[in-house]
Amino acid sequence: MASARREHIGNMGSTSNAAISGAPNAAAALGWRRDASPAECKRTSETRHSHLDTRREHGVALLIAMMAMLLMTALGAALVLTTSSEAIIAGNFRNSREGLYAAEAVLERSLDDLLAMPGWDPVLNGSLQSGFVDGAPGGSRTLSDGSAIDLGQAINLANCGKITACSTTDMDAVTMDRPWGANNPRWQLYAYGRLSEMMPTGAINSPYYVVVMVGDDPSENDDNPLQDGVGPVNPGAGVLAMRAEAFGPRGAHAVLELTVARIDAAEPKGGRAGVRILSWRELRQAASAIP
Repeated sequence: MASARREHIGNMGSTSNAAISGAPNAAAALGWRRDASPAECKRTSETRHSHLDTRREHGVALLIAMMAMLLMTALGAALVLTTSSEAIIAGNFRNSREGLYAAEAVLERSLDDLLAMPGWDPVLNGSLQSGFVDGAPGGSRTLSDGSAIDLGQAINLANCGKITACSTTDMDAVTMDRPWGANNPRWQLYAYGRLSEMMPTGAINSPYYVVVMVGDDPSENDDNPLQDGVGPVNPGAGVLAMRAEAFGPRGAHAVLELTVARIDAAEPKGGRAGVRILSWRELRQAASAIP
């Protein structure tokens, strides 16, 4: 029995020795040194636990800052785009208004010249023109921005909707814009030139080139658009159709059409002596002779 007790104690000693001999390896696996103090062991343990802590907030501030920067960048880009779009819209609106004013100005000048005409026939057949012309009634004209218009093409577009020469059949065709058939206006150039050159004193500062065309009133029923109608049975007798076009930079284009009639000496003079404006309209979708 004594020998059994000694054997049991010996086994316990060997087990303790094995545990003691394995302790350094376990300590090394945990990052502890054999000679480490208790405080160092505690710090090492806390460090290991911090590496495994998914609740830590390191880097969150950087992520928030990056998201805020991206948001501000997007807002800035949207602001720049909006500002640029508004500037373009404002520029287009300004050009359209200036084009209308240019067309109105050349119409006023042309109406003054018409007062000296003995009748409408000379202007309807193209034998008489306004004093405001800058050369032959045809060919190319260069605008202030370097673009060009062709006066012949402008006339063709008004008469038949294409830039090539118009035949009689083309001009008499019944369309949505020209539904009068043989009484469709045969537009003739009457006044044309740079708006800045309309006044000899150079008082007008404008980049627009302006054109005025004249034609017989389409309400006539004589089927002769190159001669003014006569007689009380012709509703368009004594009435002249006018078309003003203004061409500006970057493709700006404005078109006005109006009809005017002579005022007899016996009629009361209203506003303009000798000529009365019967109708006025702006064409917003007219084709342009600018290539």
